[in-house]
Amino acid sequence: MTSRFGFIPIHSQLMKNEEAFNKIAGSYIKNFERKGGESWTKENLKNPKPLFYMLVTGGTEELLLNLRNERNKHIQNEPVIILAHPTHNSLPASLEVLARLQQDNEKGRIFYLNGPNDKNGFSKIERTLRDLEVWFALKRMRIGMVGTPSDWLVASNPDLTTLQETWGPTVLPISMDEVKKSLQSINTKSIKTILESLSNSADEVQELLWTDLEENVKVYNALKQLIEGHKLDAVTVRCFDLVLDYKITGCFALAQLNDEGMIAGCEGDLVSTVGMIWTHEMLGQIPWMANPVQWNDDSNTIWLAHCTVPISIVKKYTLRSHFESGIGVGIQGTFSNGPVTLLRIGGVKMDKIWIAEGEIIQAGKAEDLCRTQAEVKLNNGTIRDLLQAPLGNHLILVKGHHLKQLTDWWKIFIDK
Repeated sequence: MTSRFGFIPIHSQLMKNEEAFNKIAGSYIKNFERKGGESWTKENLKNPKPLFYMLVTGGTEELLLNLRNERNKHIQNEPVIILAHPTHNSLPASLEVLARLQQDNEKGRIFYLNGPNDKNGFSKIERTLRDLEVWFALKRMRIGMVGTPSDWLVASNPDLTTLQETWGPTVLPISMDEVKKSLQSINTKSIKTILESLSNSADEVQELLWTDLEENVKVYNALKQLIEGHKLDAVTVRCFDLVLDYKITGCFALAQLNDEGMIAGCEGDLVSTVGMIWTHEMLGQIPWMANPVQWNDDSNTIWLAHCTVPISIVKKYTLRSHFESGIGVGIQGTFSNGPVTLLRIGGVKMDKIWIAEGEIIQAGKAEDLCRTQAEVKLNNGTIRDLLQAPLGNHLILVKGHHLKQLTDWWKIFIDK
């Protein structure tokens, strides 16, 4: 079985022999191995998988710090996860070494196992392992930035090095010319199946000719070619250039890519795209990027709207024109009422967050807003907080209530 993580049992030089070591740590080690763990030594520290440090005895603080320094040469900024148990001064050693790590501005956490059969303790470790796997997945990701961020994203145009340092992904700038070149090579036959599915599954098609649908579905194929050619894990597109230069939109293309699990953000908004990637990795859910367009302070409600939405997360949809331009294809999806989580990341270092839980209470079809519309009533957090210290013009919506899970991850990996 391929291992999911490594763990290093650390003991003092006073340990008498292997028999004494196994008496203390053997049962813990067997449980770690059952959960996909592999016992590591210093030689394994280059391995890009999550690592736990088990302090078998006291007197191990300096040994852990030395291992941490070596690990940091290969895997930077990984939180130090320390496993403590009830005997042989494991806990006091854990407290001392975490105090030192925090003095050095390093992140870490102690998990206390009240014995080798501590189901609750091992359950917490399992959740943290999953959080670490998300962190490592983000570090491996390649985001294609197709064109530059839209001109109006004056607070959502992060330094690419800062983005990588804070969140992990590598960003590859890609010229819009590559998309335009691919568009010219795509023929109608290659899009027939997906075109028919899009049209036949829609509740209604308004304002559009069949040729409008054909030209806009070609954008999806063009982006697929680009994603495969550059080996991308996600993409964000300066999509309004398609409107201006080709009189088509990327609304369907981005919706379809998201439906396939390939996160695709609008308008070259890298910050929101990272938020979408994060929630998708954490929750396994397809997110929706949208503009907050109206709010009511008394009822603590907010309307969200955008001209694209992943079709799989709405109960029905109508194919419309793009709202701002009146051309191309926009998607007017209808959300079901139910629990949701809203969030926005931002700040110069992308280390700030606004997050709240709420309920979709109705969908809308107003003609003076982007096509897909949903009103959300917040259960915690307030719209006023968002207005007084905004982080940007887009919010991310995911179904369900996930504030604690997302906030816990944030505190370990991002919060300074």
